[in-house]
Amino acid sequence: MIRVIVVDDHDLLREGVTACLNGYDDIEVVGTAHNGETAIERAVDLEPDVVVMDLVMPGAGGVAAIEELTRVTPSVRVLALTSFTDTSLVRAALEAGAASLQLKSVSGDDLAASIRLTASGQSALDPTVTRMIATEKDLLRDLTDREREVADLLASGLSNAEIADALYLSIYTVKNHVSNILMKFQVHSRTELVALILSDRYSGPAVRPGLGRGGRPRRDTSS
Repeated sequence: MIRVIVVDDHDLLREGVTACLNGYDDIEVVGTAHNGETAIERAVDLEPDVVVMDLVMPGAGGVAAIEELTRVTPSVRVLALTSFTDTSLVRAALEAGAASLQLKSVSGDDLAASIRLTASGQSALDPTVTRMIATEKDLLRDLTDREREVADLLASGLSNAEIADALYLSIYTVKNHVSNILMKFQVHSRTELVALILSDRYSGPAVRPGLGRGGRPRRDTSS
């Protein structure tokens, strides 16, 4: 059972999301909150798997709450939920530590699916969000062949340890490659990076052949 806290300052929306999620057999809303401060208190007390966090609320707001949540309860995953398609707000939420981000227009089934992905350690980003944080520049051309391989496996959801195993590299080498890719893409988190890689801006075969589909590469001892 996935334990969830729903945070929104609008009573009707908070209650509606709660009722919707409680309709799924594998999801249980264990608490709700009307602001970020209360959300942090509830998360500490109730130890949920996922917090569904509204981004725009009175007081400190959702972004500040996400940042504090990831500090005091690092095991809790945050799915940001917003009706505002503002690039700076989206980036701020991801940089603060949100694992996933969906728009409030999301369907109940898609929200439930996003919560499941978030709880499992993956990220779920609305396609609109991936387009927002993508840029027109072909950043992949600035990657080395090895960095492209690492980016491919990142987009497939592999951890650093799994990438190291797949490419027969040390985990320290993989961490260095990931840091270089983040710098070249000018993003601050793996979530934002994966969203950029999977964006349809980079879906053309001439731009990113095979990228995001994963698969174990042939052995190569170079790094």
